[in-house]
Amino acid sequence: MIRVLIVDDSALMRKMIIQMLNEDPEIEIIGTARDGEDAIIKARELRPDVITMDINMPRLDGLTALQYIVHENICPVLMLSSLSQQGAMITFEALELGAFDYVAKPGGTISLNLNEIKRDLITKVKLASKSNLTVKLKKHRSPKLHRKVEKKFTSTKEITKAVVIGVSTGGPKTLNEIIPDLPSDLDAVVFIVQHIPENFTESFSKRLDSNAQFPIQEVAAGDTLKNGHGYVGKGGYHFLIRVMNNELKVRLTQQPNHLFIPSVDIMMESVLKVFGANTVGVLLTGMGDDGANSMVKIKQAGGITIAENEETAIVYGMPREAYERGGVDHLVPSYDVANQIIKALNKIDKRR
Repeated sequence: MIRVLIVDDSALMRKMIIQMLNEDPEIEIIGTARDGEDAIIKARELRPDVITMDINMPRLDGLTALQYIVHENICPVLMLSSLSQQGAMITFEALELGAFDYVAKPGGTISLNLNEIKRDLITKVKLASKSNLTVKLKKHRSPKLHRKVEKKFTSTKEITKAVVIGVSTGGPKTLNEIIPDLPSDLDAVVFIVQHIPENFTESFSKRLDSNAQFPIQEVAAGDTLKNGHGYVGKGGYHFLIRVMNNELKVRLTQQPNHLFIPSVDIMMESVLKVFGANTVGVLLTGMGDDGANSMVKIKQAGGITIAENEETAIVYGMPREAYERGGVDHLVPSYDVANQIIKALNKIDKRR
C-alpha cells in the first residue's frame, strides 16, 4: 500500500482529494494536515510514502513546509497548484526546491471540479512512491539555480546543428541543472519539449532563460529560429519546424490522438527531417515512452543520442525506453548531460 498524507487548508479540498485517492485500492490515506506546520509534524510522526501539498496555506505555506520535508529526507512531495501564471511561478520554485511534481487544480485554490484531475493525481502519487526522489536530491542537489547570467553572445551564423531535448516528470529541476552548463557561444539551435500545461510554458521558459547563458524563449507560430538560441514548445500545441525562404520557422499544430501535447516524438522527427545527421537527441526523466522511437530514428540517421540514466532520473521511464529500443549512444547521469551535448556537437563538426 502507498501511504499518503494530504495537506490542504480547505476542509472541502481535503475531503475531495481523499475521495479520489480512496478509489484506488493501492493507496491508503494515513492522515491530513491543515497547514505547513501541521504537515511537518504529521510527516515526522507518520513517515508517509507520499505527501500531497497545497501551496497557499496560513501560518506556514507549502513551499516552506516542503523545504523542511525535503531537508529531512522524509518522502516525495506532490504539489497541488492553481493553473494561473502566479501559480506557475510558485510551482516551478517548488520543483526546484525538491518537489517531485505537481498537479494543477483546474479551478484554482478552491476547485469544485477537482475530479477532472483524478487520473493524473493517482498516477503521480504512484510514480512518486517509486521515485526515490529525496535520496537523489540529497546526493545531486544543484547549487546553480537562480544565478544571474550575462548573455554576451548571440550568433548570427547559419544554423547547421540542432539539439533536441525531451523531458517530462522531474523536468524543470533537471533542465535547470543542465541548461546553465551549456555555453553562451553554443553553435546550434536548442529545441525543448517539456510535458506541461499551456498556462505554464511562458513562466517555465522565462525561468530557464534566467539561468541560461544563451537566450531561451517560448515559441510562437511563425517565429524565425536563430543559431545559439533555445526554444521551448508551447503547452497545448505540437512544436514543428519548416524551411521558408531559406529561414527556419516555427509551426504549431494541435494534432489529436497524442497523450502529450506537445509531443517529444513529433518535435524530434520534425527537427530530424531538417538537420539529419547533425541532430543531437537528448531524452531525460519522465514517465512513458514519448521520444523513445524518435531517438532510435536520430541514431539510425547518423545523429548522436544522449539519455539520462537511472542514477539521477526522477522517473526512469522515457530514457529507459529509448535505451532498451537501441536508441541511445550515451547513457549518463544528468550532471554529465551538458558535457555530452558539447562533445556531440564537436564530433559533428569534425566529421563534416
